[in-house]
Amino acid sequence: MSTADQFAAHVDAQVLWDGPSPATNSIPEGELHGDIAWTRNTLKDSDGVIKLGDEVVAELDSLVADLRVNSLPIEALCTADFHLPHSRTMMAQAKKILEEGVGFVIIDKLPMERYSVDEARSVYWLLSQMVGRPVAQNWQGKLLYDVRDLGKPPGNGVRPDITNAEQNFHTDNSYNLCPPEYVSLLCVRPAKEGGVSSIVSFYSVFNALRQRHPQLISRLFQPYVFDRQREHAPEDLKLIAHPLVQVDKSRAVFRLSHRHVVTGYQMLGREMDDESASALETLESIMREPIFAREFFFEPGQIQIVDNKRCGHRRSGFVDHDEFERKRHLVRLWLRDEGRRFYNG
Repeated sequence: MSTADQFAAHVDAQVLWDGPSPATNSIPEGELHGDIAWTRNTLKDSDGVIKLGDEVVAELDSLVADLRVNSLPIEALCTADFHLPHSRTMMAQAKKILEEGVGFVIIDKLPMERYSVDEARSVYWLLSQMVGRPVAQNWQGKLLYDVRDLGKPPGNGVRPDITNAEQNFHTDNSYNLCPPEYVSLLCVRPAKEGGVSSIVSFYSVFNALRQRHPQLISRLFQPYVFDRQREHAPEDLKLIAHPLVQVDKSRAVFRLSHRHVVTGYQMLGREMDDESASALETLESIMREPIFAREFFFEPGQIQIVDNKRCGHRRSGFVDHDEFERKRHLVRLWLRDEGRRFYNG
């Protein structure tokens, strides 16, 4: 029995299906091309990095001064209410890099010594809107999400982003409906030790897998089961299935998280067949090869935006300060223009 046939026996009763028919999910011929198909050796240090020019900084300082005398909840702030021509030009450049370039940008950086945390969050909220529409990041509808270690072990119902545990390369919200197009992070404070951020080009990893293990490529275009992390209505199915790779609007897009797949099959009470496990583990092992990763240490005020469907991101484990006000603190936004702003679109 084929992998697709094995899966079909379970999909109606236990698993939410969210993907194209396995029979119609076409596999691209040859290598995946473009500037986004990079490796550590082909990237320049300047690739994806946008420095805040003096005109942008002056514009943002004026914006903060305006906000100090005009109070409004951050989520109500809209770019249409502010004159920010230099910032718009900068963020248009960022979006072009995301769409046509290396697939990530690092904006370096907001002057955190002059802004309060809430002021920086407001500036970040407005700049990110120039790339895409902020959408809900959890079932409760949270738009601005604080990434902090809350002292919980990762597992079903506990996102890795509220722990200090090491992460695998992944796409955000791979385990539910409507993943964001872009994931944006503002660094308020880095960790005491560790917490190194890494980005990988799924295109380059896919090309390497095709060169080394071409027999495994077709399995990535067939469904895998994911744990939905209890991010759904109480009566909804707890598992979801979709391919790790599919073609959407004539380009390959990726949607994967090793940990949520492993947990998903455990919850389903099934072992992956040899082909499924081999494809998943081989893809994971290639992504972990240093040649494919762009690593960097987040600095306060830096903003990272990543194409969530063509690049993966991860963070190493970290040790934090004891004092809450000194602990690692990032602020995350999910940006998506398609569908509704709800978590499930």
